[in-house]
Amino acid sequence: MIEDLDAICDVHARARATYYAGHLPADAYSGPEELERQRAGTARAIASREHTVLCATRDGRVVGFAVVGARFDEDKLFHFHIDPEVWRTGAGTALHQECVVVWRAAKLTSVRLEVFAPNARARAFYTSQGWEEDGREDDHVLMRLRLPAGD
Repeated sequence: MIEDLDAICDVHARARATYYAGHLPADAYSGPEELERQRAGTARAIASREHTVLCATRDGRVVGFAVVGARFDEDKLFHFHIDPEVWRTGAGTALHQECVVVWRAAKLTSVRLEVFAPNARARAFYTSQGWEEDGREDDHVLMRLRLPAGD
């Protein structure tokens, strides 16, 4: 998976630019220091035993990724980004379904995420996948997904 780091970071940078532009200074989401911070964090997630990194691919190219925790109830969906070029093509739904598979295998009953409040597109996507708003913290909406009991 570390061999996908460049592709993951590229998707991450492009996706973040779509929802932070106009809300934050460009250096805060796409400046060289921020991009390096994100790259280092993603590399740590890939190497970590505490996170699972999943990739969505199309024609051999990474078009999305998720970083999930699946250690305990209320663990988190830390990152979920889809290349803007493939929005609304099913890539996000398929990747989200794989996240649910990981959480169900870990026998979790509830997971959480934080989403940038102005990112209405992402909030609508999460709602369509069964997530419910569960509060606010600064400029983020907190959401929870309740998972059905497994077989």
